[in-house]
Amino acid sequence: MKGNTADSARRSYMGARSRAEGAGFEAIISSACDYYRAIGRADIEKTPEPMKPLGGADRSGRFLACYTKQAQPDYKGVLSGGRAVVFEAKHTNTGRLLFDRVSAEQAACLRRISRLGGIAFVLCSFNGREFYRISWPIWEDMKNVFGRKYITPADLAEYRIRVAAPGVLLFLEGVKEKKDDLHMCT
Repeated sequence: MKGNTADSARRSYMGARSRAEGAGFEAIISSACDYYRAIGRADIEKTPEPMKPLGGADRSGRFLACYTKQAQPDYKGVLSGGRAVVFEAKHTNTGRLLFDRVSAEQAACLRRISRLGGIAFVLCSFNGREFYRISWPIWEDMKNVFGRKYITPADLAEYRIRVAAPGVLLFLEGVKEKKDDLHMCT
């Protein structure tokens, strides 16, 4: 019984740490979106998750809610040349990201945008220190491209993205803005 309590506490701690680091990753992305908006390069926003409250708020203002629809990609917007940009953000502390971390609903949206000529990708964070942009066609073909259904930082050197001072993640570097140029540079 004692072992189960220790395992439960460890899993709870790791889950809380992962959620906090994922929130930190989203904060870095939001700062980058603000930067791109300020310089007129893009207008990208976090996609709100549709929820339905299950009751009134408690004394602290919190309420219980459930998601009303399967998850959509995390961010959506438009580049200055008019191209749509949609991406999913994934963070891990394990050293590998599994293919199925992108849900079927998210994959369908990313695939549609990519086929229509928009920019679609998965933005990856490993341990909050290494960041990569993997175009959707590469992610979707992960098994053939990398030989397995997960990726590691060692696989992704050509997809690495820079962090500029003061902590702006330059995830749009190398992305072409014009609608008539349908390929994303890596």
